[in-house]
Amino acid sequence: MGVRAVMSHFGLMLCLLFAGQAAALELSGQISVLDKNKPVTRVKNVVVYYRPDEPVPLPSSPEPFQMATQRKQFVPRVLPITADATVHFPNFDPILHNVFSTTRKNAFDVGLYGQGDGEDHFFDTAGLVRVFCNVHQSMVGHILVLDTPFFAAVDGDGRFSLVDLPPGEGKLYFWHERARPLIKELTLPVSEPLQFELALTKRKVPNHKNKFGKTYKRDRRGRY
Repeated sequence: MGVRAVMSHFGLMLCLLFAGQAAALELSGQISVLDKNKPVTRVKNVVVYYRPDEPVPLPSSPEPFQMATQRKQFVPRVLPITADATVHFPNFDPILHNVFSTTRKNAFDVGLYGQGDGEDHFFDTAGLVRVFCNVHQSMVGHILVLDTPFFAAVDGDGRFSLVDLPPGEGKLYFWHERARPLIKELTLPVSEPLQFELALTKRKVPNHKNKFGKTYKRDRRGRY
């Protein structure tokens, strides 16, 4: 290869490098959460995700995500994942659980199981999956199956940051189980951190039946 060809090749590589750096954008900001018109001091369970108008390929997930049962709760309560990913459901309690969902196109039932590794389930359809326990009515979890790789959990102060975003137009979403999704149209890059507000209006444990479509039974002490 001659000197001119080497320099041309080197220049092409530099152009590709700078183009890649220019395309890797960051979006940051803060969201305030209101409950009964009062500011929440500690923000929990808010997921932010960005969906560019031009879809991008989803990364493969060699390791499964995890939603555990612990102290009669789902941990984490809200789990964002990408479509075509597996979720592992271990049981850390010394009691029986039965994790299930009747969500259309993402319904599953891992059966009754005790303390241990539990079961896996593969999610191939984007959407919100409401997760329950057939033994304990108060247990509620949410799996956000997303068709975008750009997502994160908002921290306790309401701050968020999304990185490696492509330039151009898209929509920014904020999701919380007790609020309507907040959607903002954006054109990237954005020069300054963004500020948003989210109001909680829904109840914490939605009315739901067991996996057989029947009302949960209480024991003699009024517990599930």
